[in-house]
Amino acid sequence: MPPHPHGGPDALGAPVHDFSTNSNACGPCPEALQAVQQADATRYPDPHYTALREALGVFHGVAAERIVLAASSSEFIHRVTALAVQQGAVQVGLPLHSYGDYAQAAQARGLALVRSAGAAPGLQWACEPSSPLGREDAALREWAHAPADGGATLRVLDCAYAPLRLEADGMGPWAGSPALPPMPCWQLWTPNKALGLTGVRAAYAVAPEGAEDEVQALLALAPSWAVGAHGVALLQAWVQPDVQRWLVHSLATLRDWKQRQLTLCMDLGWGVHAGSLANYFCAQPACADLSDALAALRAAGIKLRDAASFGLPGAVRMGVLAPGAQDALRAAWPAAMAVRSGAQPKEITPR
Repeated sequence: MPPHPHGGPDALGAPVHDFSTNSNACGPCPEALQAVQQADATRYPDPHYTALREALGVFHGVAAERIVLAASSSEFIHRVTALAVQQGAVQVGLPLHSYGDYAQAAQARGLALVRSAGAAPGLQWACEPSSPLGREDAALREWAHAPADGGATLRVLDCAYAPLRLEADGMGPWAGSPALPPMPCWQLWTPNKALGLTGVRAAYAVAPEGAEDEVQALLALAPSWAVGAHGVALLQAWVQPDVQRWLVHSLATLRDWKQRQLTLCMDLGWGVHAGSLANYFCAQPACADLSDALAALRAAGIKLRDAASFGLPGAVRMGVLAPGAQDALRAAWPAAMAVRSGAQPKEITPR
């Protein structure tokens, strides 16, 4: 199988200016980083993650028994897809544009894909805010008005970007604690993006009330010690008040940087897909060959994420970065445009 398309480091190493991921550009969170660095890697974690599940349960206001640890969000995506197959699912409902691992996990198990917010019974996915566009996911409205059909439907809400929500639209920006619409679905949480520590792989899911059998089935499908010592340290730090205060404070900075980056895109003559509520958005660069332009930028130490794998050919998803990275993109774009044509690059000045 071809490699999964992802942002971040690649065969050329880590980009100097990496717009291709949605990691919090204000990070890493100092308190979370210190916790990870001080993790005791000489011992196994508690295989039942007793204290960690208690802390996460308190954070979400649920019993610890409703917390399921995962090696990463991608690992949980594959595990819950396997559970759906065990339950007899034959299809997976996906948003029109979404993270590729939802589809990859389904196709690996022979499940049909349905691109619809109101998909038929089976495994159904939503993401809040959505990826790659950063908008409110239409599936949430469908779920609110169409209760799940008993055991025939398994619904999972991917909350990877909920803590990086910058704007209010139905729900307000992240305020230091979960505030999602109450509905009977699984919630999948991946705090490493919000804390600027994407290299630490750890995630967890919160089961809906009354899903005891599904919890036990997912635990039976899990490997031993799904989360290592560093992941445990990250998740323990995630629920600490100081860490949440740092995160909330960072959102104000990201909001300012986002507005500046949107202005940069307009200065470059790019179209922007409106409506993003998060620390990322999609833009449509003004160029004849996007792949050549992105390759030229990558050679200059700047990486953008081609959104074709999300079903948006010709677009890029851009994580919001600091002004210095934005200025580097502004300076490098004329040369990237000139690569294919052989023309001399023209300087682009801000409006």
